[in-house]
Amino acid sequence: MKDKHDQDLSSRLDDNHEQIKQLLGLSTDLISKELLLGDKTRLTLFYIDGLVDTGILHQSILYSLQGNRVPEMLEGLNPEQTVELLRQRILIAGDLTLVSKMGQFVHDLMSGSVMLTVDGTANALRIGLPGWDDRAVSEPSSQSVVRGPMEGFTENLRTNTALLRRKIKDSQLWLETLQIGRVTQTSVSIMYLSNVANEELVKEVKRRLNKIDTDSILESGYIEEFIQDTARTPFPTMYNSDRPDTIAAGILEGKVAILIDGTPFVLLAPTIFVAFFQSAEDYYQRADISTLLRFIRFLAFFLTLLAPALYVAITTYHQEMIPTSLVISLAAQRESVPFPAFIEALMMELTYEILREAGVRIPKNVGQAISIVGTLVIGQAAVAAGFVSSAMVIIVSITAISSFVIPEVGMSIAARIIRFALIGLAGFIGLYGVLCGVFVIVLHLASLRSFGISYMSPIGPYRSEDMKDTIFRFPWPHLRKRPTESRTKNIYRQGPAGQGEQES
Repeated sequence: MKDKHDQDLSSRLDDNHEQIKQLLGLSTDLISKELLLGDKTRLTLFYIDGLVDTGILHQSILYSLQGNRVPEMLEGLNPEQTVELLRQRILIAGDLTLVSKMGQFVHDLMSGSVMLTVDGTANALRIGLPGWDDRAVSEPSSQSVVRGPMEGFTENLRTNTALLRRKIKDSQLWLETLQIGRVTQTSVSIMYLSNVANEELVKEVKRRLNKIDTDSILESGYIEEFIQDTARTPFPTMYNSDRPDTIAAGILEGKVAILIDGTPFVLLAPTIFVAFFQSAEDYYQRADISTLLRFIRFLAFFLTLLAPALYVAITTYHQEMIPTSLVISLAAQRESVPFPAFIEALMMELTYEILREAGVRIPKNVGQAISIVGTLVIGQAAVAAGFVSSAMVIIVSITAISSFVIPEVGMSIAARIIRFALIGLAGFIGLYGVLCGVFVIVLHLASLRSFGISYMSPIGPYRSEDMKDTIFRFPWPHLRKRPTESRTKNIYRQGPAGQGEQES
């Protein structure tokens, strides 16, 4: 039997009305308003209360339909001609589309459109009048900068695409939209520069999106897990940001942006490892300042990853590497601690992770006070009670602070996960275990790919031209080319060659 959503609309107004009410389960927010134009023309307006701008509906649409000359204009016309006349000459609205399928009718109804049906015709008229409340454009919360734009994406898809259009005013910035999710019917859009982005990359993004078969898409994280190259890694293989300038910069490099209705976080494909240590602010500061900040971020990443493991390995197995005076000080601190350094480190790291997660969930009005109690009072009390040593508290504090230096949260979380494995290796076989763990991590990173691009590019495979914007950043006049690994249509971003010369 044919699904109700795939059926054609009926030519009888009453049948359509009854079927729509059945599909929506007699929902109380479904509003239907029946009108009689002249002596014969019956029509009904359907809309969902709360999704439509009722001010424009009453002042523009209903005003147009109830004009004095409307009955005279409709006289002698059949229903099909009536719908066409309403669309072309009577209704004052920019977004008017004919709909013939019940599934499309319901989808448009749920998307904030007013649906107009005329008795005697199987075509409905879609009038786009979305009018729900949105969060205003505000400062992005996840990637703050000192210098640069202070506007961030919102939960409204059309607002987000407009923010990108404001950044890139080029006709080659193309936008394609599809609906994903059998129940949620979430609008997912891709944006890219057609004269820059690699065609194979665009096709691959579309192919992976079209393969998604699920009931719901509520946030960009759903899409990320469906289309990422592999889930067997703690490292993020897709970049996400709530900053329009960051996403615009990615599009200008030939990447594809994936925008999901209902979330301010936009995905970029493909991505590389070093991109997670680059901030939008790097390109607004002088090159020497940006280079220094990147060195600090990489140092913070290694501290987050290795500091507790190195402390456990050295204090447990390699005390000869520590200066004599420091060994005596550490031995005095640990004299009253009943646990080995490995257990001590695990206890402190788990306690910190609990406090960190609690800080996210605690109401804001008490969160700051609880954070101070958790970090200062509990830490001091643990040292005084002899559960942990002062040195371990210092190591864990440095590790915690370093994790916040990494601009992208996904990479910080990956370092936190791997840190526990390295602490375990350090506790069992010392520095040899740490070195073996680092060796495995490097091999794993070298094996990863993101939409066909090597994750460790341009470090491996090494590309000297692309190294100008990795660990350090050259001044803008020297950054003439886009990353060669992306195989963009036009590799030049500035200079005479950028005006016409293209490379595949």
